[in-house]
Amino acid sequence: MKTNEVTQILHFDEVILNTLREDIPWEDVSANAVVPASARGRAELIAKASGVLAGLNVFARTFSLLDSNAEVKFYKNEGDEVGKGELVAEVAGDMRAILSGERTALNFLQRMSGIATYTRRAVRLLSGSKTKLVDTRKTTPLLRSFEKYAVRVGGAGNHRFNLSDGVLLKDNHIGAAGGVKEAIAAAKNYAPFVRKIEIEVETIEQLKEALEAGADIVMLDNMPPDMLKEALSLAKGRAETEISGNVTEENIRVYAELGADYISSGALTHSAPILDLSLKNLRPIG
Repeated sequence: MKTNEVTQILHFDEVILNTLREDIPWEDVSANAVVPASARGRAELIAKASGVLAGLNVFARTFSLLDSNAEVKFYKNEGDEVGKGELVAEVAGDMRAILSGERTALNFLQRMSGIATYTRRAVRLLSGSKTKLVDTRKTTPLLRSFEKYAVRVGGAGNHRFNLSDGVLLKDNHIGAAGGVKEAIAAAKNYAPFVRKIEIEVETIEQLKEALEAGADIVMLDNMPPDMLKEALSLAKGRAETEISGNVTEENIRVYAELGADYISSGALTHSAPILDLSLKNLRPIG
C-alpha cells in the first residue's frame, strides 16, 4: 500500500472517530436502555431515492470502529447507480453498535453519494466535449478528503487539494503583488520550476497581461459567454484554460461548448443535495 493511501485511511478513521465522539460523548442512552449488552442484530440499508453510491467503505468502517466483529454485506458497488427502494447492504453485529453508529454512517454515505450523484449528472452534460470537469476547495471543513473522493466517484477530477498543492493566483494575490505581471513574476521566482502557475483573470486586459507574463493556466473567472469566446481564442496554444464562477447544471453545457480545457465548479461539493438512504428493519439474530 502506498504511503498516501495509508495516510488517507488514517485521516478517514480520525474524522469518523471524532464524529462518533460528537454523537456519543459517553454513552448512547437510548440504545443502552432498550438493547441488552452483546445482543446481535441485522439491519438493511435501503435507497429512498435514485442516485450514485459513494462512501460505502466509510459507511462500513463506521460500524467496525464501534464493533470489530461487525459485518457489512453490500449488494451494490462503489459508483453504482441505485434506484429508489433497492437494497444496498445489510449490516450485522452488536445491536447497540448498529443503533449508535447509524446516524454517523448515514451522514457520511448520504453526503458523499449526493456529491457523486450531482457530479455524475454534470459530467454527462459535458458528453461529447473536450472539456474536463473539476471541483474546487469549497468543501465542508475537515471533510475535504471525503468530498473530493466522492467527486472522483462521480466521474469528475480534483483541482488542487489544498494551498500546498499548486500555485493559483487569485484577485487578492494580484492586488497584493501590485498587478498581474508582478504576481506571475513573483510566483516564477519563488515556486520550483516544475510547478505550473495558474492565475485568475476577470477581463481581456488581464488575460493579455497573464499570457505575456507566461502563465501556464488562465482561470477565466465569471466572464460572460461572448467575453469567454474572445478569451479562449486569445489563449489558444499559449496557455491551458479553465472556466470558473457560478457554474451549475443549468449552464454547464453552454460553457462546455466554448471549448475550454477545464471547467471548475464549487457546486459539486457545496450545492449537492444528499442522496436519501435509510437503515431499516433492525432485528435480533442468534
